Amino acid sequence: MKQMAFITNSVSKKLYRTAKALPIVDYHCHLSPKEIYEDHPFSNIGEIWLSGDHYKWRLMRTAGIDEAYITGKETSYKEKFLKYAEALEFAAGHPLYHWSHMELAKYFGIHTPLNKASAEAIWDEANAHIAKTGMSPRKLIAQSNVAIICTTDDIIDDLSWHERIAADTTITTRVLPSFRTDNVMLMRREGYVDYIQKLSAVSGVEVVDLRTLKQAIANRLDFFVDHGCRCSDVGIPTFPNRIADDTESNEVFRSILAGKLISDDEYGGLIGNLYVYVNGLYKEKNMISQWHLAVVRNANSILAEQLGADCGVDCVGNTVDGNALIRMLDAINVRSGLPKVVIYSLNEANIAQIACITAAFPNVRAGAAWWFCDHKRGIEDEIKTISENASLGSFYGMLTDSRSFLSYARHDYFRQILCNLIGEWVQRGEYDGASAKRLVTKICYMNIKEDLV
Repeated sequence: MKQMAFITNSVSKKLYRTAKALPIVDYHCHLSPKEIYEDHPFSNIGEIWLSGDHYKWRLMRTAGIDEAYITGKETSYKEKFLKYAEALEFAAGHPLYHWSHMELAKYFGIHTPLNKASAEAIWDEANAHIAKTGMSPRKLIAQSNVAIICTTDDIIDDLSWHERIAADTTITTRVLPSFRTDNVMLMRREGYVDYIQKLSAVSGVEVVDLRTLKQAIANRLDFFVDHGCRCSDVGIPTFPNRIADDTESNEVFRSILAGKLISDDEYGGLIGNLYVYVNGLYKEKNMISQWHLAVVRNANSILAEQLGADCGVDCVGNTVDGNALIRMLDAINVRSGLPKVVIYSLNEANIAQIACITAAFPNVRAGAAWWFCDHKRGIEDEIKTISENASLGSFYGMLTDSRSFLSYARHDYFRQILCNLIGEWVQRGEYDGASAKRLVTKICYMNIKEDLV
């Protein structure tokens, strides 16, 4: 892949030189704090790329690759890598085609296109580089100039790996936990009562009703904040279309603990009540509250049962009801004032509406193009939509949302696309060139860095 493949004019090149030098703040990712701390060197590029990257697994499935070469335990990483190369060769326009080649260039110095014919040679060259450099999680983080990493952590996590990281003075990147509330809100899933028992044990509060549930959540948040937590996150498939009062919510929650079935309407009202409550806590703690909307989890039930969650069978969900989103933001604002809220939608049809809604409330932003939207067109569309309906100068910019230590190339991908777009505006006289460098710096680094302080 050509360097700066997404830069098309001289103004954009100058802006990109500014952006490229900025540190990375990865304010939402799924990197393992355990892997960061232990820092074991990688054995081969197949391990780095294919051990847990469901983006690549999806591409391989759609290319007709047998599952044995995707997640099968009987096949080697080399066999999987060679099959991935076959799938990638014809993935024109797919973000993985861009990302994979950017990663090969950035981290391995390999500029040869990856395909079936070149795969063997690239496998050997990449693995020789891994062995020579002792490539490991911390080395990749340092090479990528990452200043802050916010991992994704369940609220019952003991954060022991974060404690080890914080005590290790050789780790200069700030690695912070994030408060992920999915499991406490997925109340109709199998094993929920067992989860609540674990929450009771770690919070020091016996959860028997809504009041004690909220106290347990508050206790855990205090624990997370004491460990440096600055962000929260929720990504459940359901967005509440109403907000039940405490009396109704308590009755519904007690029914759940008793093993009784509840209706969709009852569940939605209870979740709405908790949304208002937890965001009040986030406001009090001056945290960033991230909402991931319009997703369907585990669409292929057979694969999900065989492989577990995050196996590459999640999908774009229906658009979220904009009126429900407005009611929720307004209710939080009335009760406690809004924390810093970032709203992401997996369904592109929601993006303009969400960007418009954010402009009606303080501290609320539209998020980066997320997951199935973080391709070239999706990123461009997200930037344009935010600029048209909200304020591009308040945008937090890119995040990886990834489990891969090579995925920091995606920040470069975003920065090239952003700088090219702004540069085009400047060239056409649609934006002031004197402000463009400061705008790029705000989006790529300063906005999120300042709000994580």
